[in-house]
Amino acid sequence: MIPEFLVLVLVPAVLLAAAGWDLASFTIPNFLQAVLLAGFAVFALATATPLAALGWHVLAAGVGLAIGFTLFALGIVGGGDAKLFACVALWFGFPDLLPFALIASLFGGVLTVVILGFRYLPLPGPLARQAWLMRLHDQKSGIPYGVALASGAFAVLPYTDVFRIGVAG
Repeated sequence: MIPEFLVLVLVPAVLLAAAGWDLASFTIPNFLQAVLLAGFAVFALATATPLAALGWHVLAAGVGLAIGFTLFALGIVGGGDAKLFACVALWFGFPDLLPFALIASLFGGVLTVVILGFRYLPLPGPLARQAWLMRLHDQKSGIPYGVALASGAFAVLPYTDVFRIGVAG
């Protein structure tokens, strides 16, 4: 019951919160990543994940962090995005890391095109008074890539090993 709750409720809730926060403020608070990390620790204990499998999940997170911070150093994504990518990589492990990365990248491309197009449209009066929307509309602002990461995670999650283990558990 605990693994099912973690996979079906906790992970999606944190992903939604991260996407919403990033969309509204271009930040993803560290406590959301901490919840994902703690949730995975509880999941691993509740499912008695073998130590070797746990090691592969941790290694996937390390690879995800290295990729994320390389993209951060290049100015492509923010630090919160890099950490969120690593946390999702921890949950998904190596078998599901590549599909997640590819799908999140596709969502990121679509998100970028949509937001860049949105920035060329004038905002109606009531919308122009929303600070978060003005930040999103600003030509100098970045892209809230946490939205793409969360979308990619949602698209891949039902097909992952952790989902099968969590729902079957």
